[in-house]
Amino acid sequence: MKKNLGPKPFMYPLPVLIAGTYGEDGTPDAMNIAYGGILNAARLQINIGVRHKTSDNIRLRKEFTVGIADKANLVPADYVGIVSGHDTADKIEKTGWTVVKSENVDAPVFKELPITLECRVEEINQYDKTLRIVAEIVNTVVDDSVLDEDGNVDADKLQAISYDPSTHEYRILGETVGQAFADGKELEK
Repeated sequence: MKKNLGPKPFMYPLPVLIAGTYGEDGTPDAMNIAYGGILNAARLQINIGVRHKTSDNIRLRKEFTVGIADKANLVPADYVGIVSGHDTADKIEKTGWTVVKSENVDAPVFKELPITLECRVEEINQYDKTLRIVAEIVNTVVDDSVLDEDGNVDADKLQAISYDPSTHEYRILGETVGQAFADGKELEK
């Protein structure tokens, strides 16, 4: 039997994304984004409230980064979602993250995050008190420590965390259970 729960954001897994921006004065900021994802091979979408410092920074500079949070960075990743850059001037310092200027966009890269997507805004739309931001991914920076011998991201090494909107827990992806674009072929027989 299935149960109706009403409109809930129960998509699994929800990646824990960290938006990196610079403020008007060049101060780096980071924000944990609950809702975002890939639109196609070279575009992503994030959804954030209009009142955030990150929203102001993205509107101003039209460029940002999106880091993938991992188990090793769970505490600082959660922290940047709790504390506002409007209220806490030393927010990044408290995370312990090392800020490096992106080579491709006007935004910070946080060295400790294993994957960073460097993004350029294509469109911003406001829905009630939320911004939907679509951006082109102009480059992806990946730490060698999460790559396999063929240069591909190894999910086990990455240990990316996801957000469970039902329980408000962070989780790590589990075991490999199949092969994409291959296992379904057995139904073609």
